[in-house]
Amino acid sequence: MRLGGRRNSSNIHDRRGLSGRSVGIGGGIVGVIILAAVTLFSGGGIGDVIGNVAGQLLGGNVEFGRSAEPDAEDQRLYDLASKVLAGTEDVWTREFRRQGWGDYECPQMVIYTGSVNSACGQASSQVGPFYCSADQTVYIDLDFFKDMQSSIGASGDFAYAYVIAHEVGHHVQYLLGTLSDAHSEMASMNERDANRMSVRLELQADFYAGVWAHQDNEMFSSIEPGDIEAAVNAASKIGDDYLQRKAYGHEIPDAFNHGRSEQRVRWLTKGFETGNPREGNTFDLPYEQL
Repeated sequence: MRLGGRRNSSNIHDRRGLSGRSVGIGGGIVGVIILAAVTLFSGGGIGDVIGNVAGQLLGGNVEFGRSAEPDAEDQRLYDLASKVLAGTEDVWTREFRRQGWGDYECPQMVIYTGSVNSACGQASSQVGPFYCSADQTVYIDLDFFKDMQSSIGASGDFAYAYVIAHEVGHHVQYLLGTLSDAHSEMASMNERDANRMSVRLELQADFYAGVWAHQDNEMFSSIEPGDIEAAVNAASKIGDDYLQRKAYGHEIPDAFNHGRSEQRVRWLTKGFETGNPREGNTFDLPYEQL
């Protein structure tokens, strides 16, 4: 991914260097797969899955906040996160005006180490990247990116950018009222239907990540050969069906709350190919056609 000469966001906040805590985690590869599946069943996102699995793969005691003194790679990833966030600001500011949606209110991003307090509560690095609508902030521990290769076999700057763009996609949903409407409906649904609503939200966030990629490339010629494949690979490794088959040898469709691998890849790809946020309404389609 080409980021040379790009501006850095002024909405990023560095909270690294805080002391962490140790958490005892055990188990082998079977435990890793089961943990990933359970995380998804309980409503976790891409960050939850990768963060939890990374903890299992490290084994024993995991020291959150282990990079109190940022090294060169930490600084590179911080710069990447800042530039990608700036890219989402540029893209969505232009797109909100073009679509007649009013002014785009940029989210904040907090880079932390170990654990962090947000308006949605306290979270540790094990949670992974997440978006909190209560303070309109994306939270990321950069060690998450370092763990992606070992935990799900996904790496590369554009794969990391996809993670950020997905979380910003939830912010777009928040600004458009989609997130609050969906959560209101989920509160009165049974578990299966609430899971299906969650799938719709997550697939749309993947779609918005694709829209960002299309328009960022249009504005800055940022995409290099292999970038889209890296993002697609990451999306394919976090499908509910993929994780359930690894954990149990079969699928439990009623427990899906993020979508099949094929669905996640398709909506991410559709967003990239169309570049049009109005083409990503995952709520009007029959569930079986997502």
